[in-house]
Amino acid sequence: MGSKALVELLYEAASIQRWNDHIRPHKGFTELDKQAHKMFYAYVLGKMEEGGRKSVVDWRQLIEGCCFEFLHRIVLTDIKPPVFHRLMAEKGDKLNEWVLDKLRDRTGGLQGSFFDRFTSYLSESGYSVLEKKILKAAHYLATNWEFKIIYHMNTGLFGLEETRAKIADEIEEHFDLAGVQKLQLGKKTSHFLDLVGQLRFQQRWAQTPRIPETSVLGHMLVVALLGLFCSLELKACDRRLYNNFLAGLFHDLPEVLTRDIVSPVKRSVEGLDELIKEIEDRQVEEKLLPLLPVSWHREIRYFISDEFKSKVVVEGRRQVVTSEEISGSYNEDRFSPLDGEVLKACDQFAAYVEAYLSLAHGVRSPSLLDGHRGLRALYRDKKIAGIDFGAWFEDFAAI
Repeated sequence: MGSKALVELLYEAASIQRWNDHIRPHKGFTELDKQAHKMFYAYVLGKMEEGGRKSVVDWRQLIEGCCFEFLHRIVLTDIKPPVFHRLMAEKGDKLNEWVLDKLRDRTGGLQGSFFDRFTSYLSESGYSVLEKKILKAAHYLATNWEFKIIYHMNTGLFGLEETRAKIADEIEEHFDLAGVQKLQLGKKTSHFLDLVGQLRFQQRWAQTPRIPETSVLGHMLVVALLGLFCSLELKACDRRLYNNFLAGLFHDLPEVLTRDIVSPVKRSVEGLDELIKEIEDRQVEEKLLPLLPVSWHREIRYFISDEFKSKVVVEGRRQVVTSEEISGSYNEDRFSPLDGEVLKACDQFAAYVEAYLSLAHGVRSPSLLDGHRGLRALYRDKKIAGIDFGAWFEDFAAI
């Protein structure tokens, strides 16, 4: 994969507070939360562009673009947005060179010429034109979602109306995207994105203090990005990479309806875990999917139903396989492969790193220590489809 430093960089975004010169909610306004919400907006915009306009969206470039822009923003985080946009307009090439220089070593371990594409994305105006447009629109829509929350808290603050006008202008610039027009109408799909936004405020490890605190939504993006890095290592076909990233992004979505039920509770009574899963599935069918176009339902069920089982589609039928079998026989778009086993390891690795970072900051509790020890033991010397997860866990062993 990448280096330990790359994973730590992802989590730096959990400590970056947004709108920190405004009155704002205590939780849910970190850069990690914003970037996760932005990717859900990008998914909706991309699907609507394909469906309404019959446009061809390059999903690999859109997903990688999400990652590139996220890493870029972390490195340049201390610059306030108006100043950032001015600097990018006037000195963008130099700033991009500096960012790439900072990230060269951290991303150098990623397979598939990742860094070369990162360089092309930042330096070539003709690279990923539609995908960049979708991501830019998603950025402003996610920003606007935040702004609507803080607007009433900051009534009368100098510059507030100017900020509102700038965000509105930027969204209007993207009205040629079918999804932007639809979302601005405030109908059911915008309610889906509101629901996703609530996961910003659901805290991970809610029973113990932790530094940095992370939300369920932020965790979902980390798992998605780890799924992307694994897909690069597996030399995944386009559909496999798409499925792995989006299944990672969607994997905890039902928790917006049930809240995060911690693993010890799920395991406390025999059959409780299965019952919780059954309730989640029912809630998804009754409350979540009706907010989205019917033509998307099958795909989303594929992402979140048995999300940690590796699967393929053969002659229209879903089959459970191993990720090793996918690499050997099904690594083609026509089989729609999804590495659930790999995503489970990514999910547990993210939980492990969350515990590690808090312990490294000196915040120690029995649940964090037990979680860290237990997960490390579970993955000692473990490989999945050739990916050495044991080495991933050993990188974060010392505390």
